[in-house]
Amino acid sequence: MKRIYLTIVSVLLFLPLPLLAQINENIGTYDEDEAVFITNEEGEREEIDLPESMTYDLDSLLYDYHQKTYLSIDSTCNLPNVNPSFTDEEIIAKLKRLPTIMEMPFNKIVRQFIDKYSEGRLRRTISLMLGAENFFMPIFEEALESYGLPLELKYLPIVESALNPRAISRAGATGLWQFMLATGKTYGLEVNSLVDERCDPILSTYAAAHYLSDLYRIFGDWNLVIAAYNCGPDNIKKAIHRANGERDYWQIYPYLPRETRGYVPSFIAVNYMMNYYCDHNICPLRAKLPEKTDTIMVDRDVHMEQISNVLGIDIEQLKELNPQYRHNIINGNNKLSALRLPAKYINAFIDNEDSIYAYNASELLNRRLIVDVREEEPVVRSSSRSRSYSYSSSRYSKHSYSSSKSSKRKSRRGRGSSDVTVKKGDTLSSIAKRNGTTVEKLKKLNKLKGSFIKKGAKIKVK
Repeated sequence: MKRIYLTIVSVLLFLPLPLLAQINENIGTYDEDEAVFITNEEGEREEIDLPESMTYDLDSLLYDYHQKTYLSIDSTCNLPNVNPSFTDEEIIAKLKRLPTIMEMPFNKIVRQFIDKYSEGRLRRTISLMLGAENFFMPIFEEALESYGLPLELKYLPIVESALNPRAISRAGATGLWQFMLATGKTYGLEVNSLVDERCDPILSTYAAAHYLSDLYRIFGDWNLVIAAYNCGPDNIKKAIHRANGERDYWQIYPYLPRETRGYVPSFIAVNYMMNYYCDHNICPLRAKLPEKTDTIMVDRDVHMEQISNVLGIDIEQLKELNPQYRHNIINGNNKLSALRLPAKYINAFIDNEDSIYAYNASELLNRRLIVDVREEEPVVRSSSRSRSYSYSSSRYSKHSYSSSKSSKRKSRRGRGSSDVTVKKGDTLSSIAKRNGTTVEKLKKLNKLKGSFIKKGAKIKVK
């Protein structure tokens, strides 16, 4: 079997609930936390949506292996839980110092987003993102570098998905980079019943870098690029047309979808917060490096439970290392498929491949490949006596009860036999069920390596 090994950084999603309880102490209620409100030139109050990912309720987030293992509160960070106040001029000066090629301009909308992220509940989200970035940023930076893109785009998945590889938006966008189904497939991400590569941190990141590169060739302006990434290039082209050909994000702003109006300001605010969090007394969550991981390519279907039970690896860890597999099945029968494992388990997988593929395969990988079709209806033989009961429900029930007792006697006689003959349509599972035993016992008793049994063969059942 062909194998390819790639060393990568393990990934993480959310925080464990006990940890969430700690970091949410004394936060209180945070009103209107799904929008930013400004007063426009006409004196009207305007509502701008926050990106969907930044409205997640931390208390409701699920936790997983990586969070419990690799994230914790930094007990040495003694910053007061007070957000200092900065003037517009001070914030402008901080934005000016950012080492970016993309424009990071200041205005009242950007100011509102910076205030939103540095206060109340969302400063806890920033704390989480600061811990999580240790795992994801090397992946993002490598992909962006390979396409020659600005590295500040590495913060885009914070706006898109809050660094959750399994995030699914209300519109169906999925993964760290929130690909819609059609766009994901356009950029080579496979999606079927068993796999969704939009959830693969590495594949989706390279696809996103490719897509961003293509958008820049269309618009030639990075603010328009990330706006188009959010709402699609067609909506940006429509907004440009309605603005009489203006190609400045801030000039086409009134013609954009409501969420996209907040998208570029949010991106600027996230860049600001990820660089100046300390100035706002935000403590990052402490992250320790995860285990080194390697990728092995498999050419047969294998269930994660098979790997977990034979190698003794936590199945939750397997799921989090391989978030692209929807039903815990690595579908190697379709094509060479990547299985990500802690590096220390790679050799164990190679040495125990046959045992892994054979382990409980009939139960875990139970799709039938060949089935027999019944071509004729069964012939029902009935005596004249049985026909005489057909018009009496009470007598028919009595006859049925008698037949049932007879069947049970025959079944007991079958279970008493030491071996049985395999009949057409029999499987190890059906034989085991009829004879009060298990598939594994039948395999051991008959020295069977696989689950195939031939019609007419004798099978020991006791």
